[in-house]
Amino acid sequence: MNKKRLQIEQIDRKLKGFGEAIQIPKPDIGWLKTIRISLGMSLQQVADKLSITKQSVQEIETREKEGSITLNSLKETANALDMQLVYGLVPKDGTIDDLIERKAKELALRIVSRTSNTMKLEDQENSKQRLQKAIEERTAIIKNEMPKSLWD
Repeated sequence: MNKKRLQIEQIDRKLKGFGEAIQIPKPDIGWLKTIRISLGMSLQQVADKLSITKQSVQEIETREKEGSITLNSLKETANALDMQLVYGLVPKDGTIDDLIERKAKELALRIVSRTSNTMKLEDQENSKQRLQKAIEERTAIIKNEMPKSLWD
């Protein structure tokens, strides 16, 4: 097994736990305010733990709700709530391997289509089965080589 494949498998295992988390909708008022209210903590209590004003805590809660908070502020505020910030990226395709497969197929299709069009102009058109096989073969090569052009 090559090094790149091993890295992909390892990261997929690590990200697997986040798969369920993406199903949980963010509360309308944001996580910080929801947790603070659920714990029965006042703005002043959180402010005291952070050594800031309660207006600043309100601003932090608003920025988190709007998605403009920094990770550092989110982490510090979570800590003040005796919570831990968990941060991760989850592939839209399900796994890193699925993402690479999709992008490799897209690139393979562009490459094979370009070649196929040239052959068609030269009256040497291939069958649909031959084109499909060429796309599958090119996809495997691209996945193995992982060229930077995969992400263009």
